[in-house]
Amino acid sequence: MIGAGLAAGGAATMPDGRPTPTGLEVPRWVSLKSSEVRARQGPGLDYRILWEYRAAGLPVQVIAETREWRKICDPEGGVAWIHRSVASGRRGAFNATADEVPIRARPDDEADVKARFSGRSLVSLDDCEDGWCRVRAQKLRGWVKADSVFGAADAALCDASRPAGVE
Repeated sequence: MIGAGLAAGGAATMPDGRPTPTGLEVPRWVSLKSSEVRARQGPGLDYRILWEYRAAGLPVQVIAETREWRKICDPEGGVAWIHRSVASGRRGAFNATADEVPIRARPDDEADVKARFSGRSLVSLDDCEDGWCRVRAQKLRGWVKADSVFGAADAALCDASRPAGVE
């Protein structure tokens, strides 16, 4: 068992096998710090701005990185580069559908519904386990099914080799 722990304790790598500059896992979840975040075609200020995100707290998945830049996958499947300074390690969950998602008292389909997570809205995400995520919004705390929100998947949602801005 000790040998297995040592093997798993290696450096974090990107999809192409190179070590991540931050030492953090890729893919991983971050959220946007600001309501004005420019998405670029490449990792640098000299690359063209593709679009601007206007949703502070929006979860995005880091699928590759340089020391200063993060290649991300957004809720619509868009791939772009953002500067590390506009990304927060805080996690969020986004209901990308128009349907409400029940927020339950416990991680159980039969648990009481405490509230409903409106379509196209955001909540803070604390942690996910066994297919459920603990979320919070103001004083409300509860559980949502992990597969009902954007911000909870373990696997990469976009291909890291796909160029930014290409559908």
